Amino acid sequence: MNIASRPASKRITIRPRAVFVPEHSDIALGHYAFGYEIVIENHGDEAVTLTDRHWVIDHGNGCLKEVRGEGVADQIPHIPPGDRFTYRSGAVIESPAGRMWGDYGFVADSGETFRIKIPSFDLVAPASFRSIQ
Repeated sequence: MNIASRPASKRITIRPRAVFVPEHSDIALGHYAFGYEIVIENHGDEAVTLTDRHWVIDHGNGCLKEVRGEGVADQIPHIPPGDRFTYRSGAVIESPAGRMWGDYGFVADSGETFRIKIPSFDLVAPASFRSIQ
């Protein structure tokens, strides 16, 4: 099977990574801040444009919130074949442990539209974290 005939899900890979941000967190207010980095790699033979995002944020306390919007981090990246796009963003959840997942919408230069799943990743504050008041 050549690269062009592979399904879109095999041509684009998404690698998320999250870190706890204690300086923007406050236990008393139920704010646990996380930064995350997403690497999007295009293994296909044509360029793609990331058009939109859909996130599900599990706050770890029974609350799920969905976020939808154009592009990512105020950008609509065009990713050439063999290239990658990396961006950083953040989320605040209401408990010390939660997770995020979702999907991105893409359009290839050929006009093909498709969605790629964002793998679920954990948002976990260290057990030793406590706000300094």
